Formats: sequence, C-alpha cells, structure tokens
Amino acid sequence: MAFEKIKKILRRKKELPGGLWMKCPDCGNMIYKKDVENRKMVCPDCAYHFSIAPQERVDLMLDPGTWTRLWSNLAPVDALRFEGITSYRQKMAAAQKETGEKDAIWAGTGRIEGRPVVFGVTDSRFMMGSMGSVLGEGVTRMFEYGLQRRLPVLLISGSGGGARMYEGCLSLMQMAKTSAAIARFSDAGGLYISVLTNPTMAGVMASFASLGDVMIAEPKALIGFTGPRVIEQTIRQELPKGFQTSEFLLDHGFVDMVVPRERLRQEVARLLDYLG
Repeated sequence: MAFEKIKKILRRKKELPGGLWMKCPDCGNMIYKKDVENRKMVCPDCAYHFSIAPQERVDLMLDPGTWTRLWSNLAPVDALRFEGITSYRQKMAAAQKETGEKDAIWAGTGRIEGRPVVFGVTDSRFMMGSMGSVLGEGVTRMFEYGLQRRLPVLLISGSGGGARMYEGCLSLMQMAKTSAAIARFSDAGGLYISVLTNPTMAGVMASFASLGDVMIAEPKALIGFTGPRVIEQTIRQELPKGFQTSEFLLDHGFVDMVVPRERLRQEVARLLDYLG
C-alpha cells in the first residue's frame, strides 16, 4: 500500500510543469515565481531585488509609449584581438545572441509622469553589464544630449563586471570620458539622478555611477569597487556587518536614498519636480 502511495506522489510530481519555483539568493527560501513577478521581481519573504532586463526597467520607469531609443547601432570591436580560453569575439557573439543586443547599454528619451528625461540603463545580461567603449560612448552621449536640450538625466546602473578588460585601455579610458561628460553637464546646471542596483561595482562605480546629484539605491544592493571577500583577504580583517550594501552606504552618507522598486518611479518624479 505504501509503495502505491509513493508511486502516485511521484506520478503527480512529474505532471507538474517546471519553472514554477525559484530560490532566493538572499534568504534561501523557495518562492513561487509568479509571486516574485507580480512584485516586480522582488522576493516576497525578504524583499531581495532580483536583476531585471532593460525593457522591464523601461516599462517600470517611463510613461507608456514615450520611450525612444537612441544610438542602438553602436557595436563593440575587438581592437586587441584578445585571445584566451574563450576569445573576446566569441564572448561578444554569445552575449549578442543571448540578449539580442549589440552591447550592454540602453539609452534614449522618455517621460516620467509627464516629465521629459534622458534615460539609460545598463544590461547586466550582457557580459555582466561591463563597461567597454560602446557603453562608455552611450553614457557620454546621454549627457551631451541632455546638455544640448537642457533635460535631466536618469541612469540606472547594475554592473558586476566593471571595466571590460578585454578592450584594455579603450575600456579604462571610459571612466575618465564619462566623468568629464558629467562634469560639463553639471557645470551647466544639469540634474543627474543615479540609481544603483545589485550589483554596481568596480570601474562603473568608480566613474559615472557614483557622480549623481542624487544617489538612489535599491534595497540590499551590493555596491563598491572590490568585493568584500577580496577586501577581507587583502587587509586580513573582518568587515562590518552589511558592508557595501545599500543600507550600509546610506548610514555612512554615500547614497541619499534607499528606495524599493515599487516606489522608484514615484520618488524620481518627485525629485524631478523638486530639483528640475
């Protein structure tokens, strides 16, 4: 009798469709995927914010029908002819096939509750959102466009890859290039709102992502230059609890606000009214 019950349970399990559940990397709980999607990819148990694709960011932040994408024809080149276990050309081809995009930046214009903005988001699906020559050029053009048309800039960063070292100095120079464009924009009185998501690290964090007039972070995002594990191994000291999280950086004055995803659009609109 017990054997028949086990067979029925196993048969029922096989009949259930896959992909209904997912594991939260923060609390470790198994959560119903539909519940997470209904909460804009936020864990219902611990409020961990999962990464989302650029189109989802556009839908989340901008008024329907107002998004106009710019400079989507920019494509990276393998100037160094970088070779390794996997060549840069192969990595680019794989990322382009997976995402349908030429690189890790979406940039353009739109409206937030009727207010015009230059809007950009880095794509963490494309080589971890790392900054190469195309991403740096896209960010630079955003601020030049905002300067010419006197529009505020909203840029959402989520780069766990930092500078794309396959491009060597062409990648590293984007830190100075984007920072200089932001300086010109700021000197002319432009408003830049920077939103940091999980994770925002390394060269991206050391350049354009950290230069906002207003710095907003999503909850529990990892934000810094080098990861905490590497820092602990280097200095041989235990780091404070929550080191490099959004909440830690808010307590220490590096970010201005920690805003849940469901309220982000509303808060940005309020800031545009107040500061724009």
